[in-house]
Amino acid sequence: MFEEYAAHRGSERGEEETGWVILGLREAAQAVALATLPAGAGRNAGLAHVRFNASGQAIGSRIVRQLDKRLTILGVVHTHPGSLRHPSDADLQGDRGWVGQLRGQEGVFGIGTADGRDEGQALLARQPKPHVQSLGKLCLCWYALRQGDTAYRPLPVELTLGPDLARPLHSIWPTLEAHADRLDRLARQQANVSFDVTNGQAKPALAVSIPLAEPGDAIRVLLEGEEVRYYLMRGGEVLAAHPGEDRVDLGVYLLLAELATRY
Repeated sequence: MFEEYAAHRGSERGEEETGWVILGLREAAQAVALATLPAGAGRNAGLAHVRFNASGQAIGSRIVRQLDKRLTILGVVHTHPGSLRHPSDADLQGDRGWVGQLRGQEGVFGIGTADGRDEGQALLARQPKPHVQSLGKLCLCWYALRQGDTAYRPLPVELTLGPDLARPLHSIWPTLEAHADRLDRLARQQANVSFDVTNGQAKPALAVSIPLAEPGDAIRVLLEGEEVRYYLMRGGEVLAAHPGEDRVDLGVYLLLAELATRY
């Protein structure tokens, strides 16, 4: 998050707020964060608010949960301009209604600011307080909020070795956002749809596999930016298919219909 926060501040939209959804394991005495989903280019954001791209978050969460069905939303991180290192009154108003939907009815919330003291230590992270992490001028402050609470409480944070299970998705997030609604619809309508990140022709691509009746047979779709390429995998052969449709769910159903008339 520090890396992406720094990149965001140097971008064209660097004055806006940004953020991440955190997924992980909710345990009895702690939450273990294992994945971060970025707010995305489709976010609605300004100097004082950020509303995440819900479609991108939904399909991103679905893809990450392929790796571990126990993963659940733990909470959110968002940034503030200036030096407000605590959730605002508006944050509290929205979060109090939202935490009741979470497992355990309690959420983890992080606030990012860029008001820290650099002191020439931009490569060395510090933890000045149990709930505060800093790297150069960037700070992350962590809080918890339980349903019924009237205020956040500081949440001590510790680092441990482990992956960000969503990190491969960050490199293809614009592609994922561009097709999010149709991908989510396809995954809900078809059984055992799977996703993975692979090498495209010029950059990383999102691969979607829809199994067919025979073991090993599948329709495979590669999404690289706005480009959509279809392949038919049958009997160990991989054949390019051309349904003439850039809307991924419609393209898959056209291929399924064509296969139904052939076999």
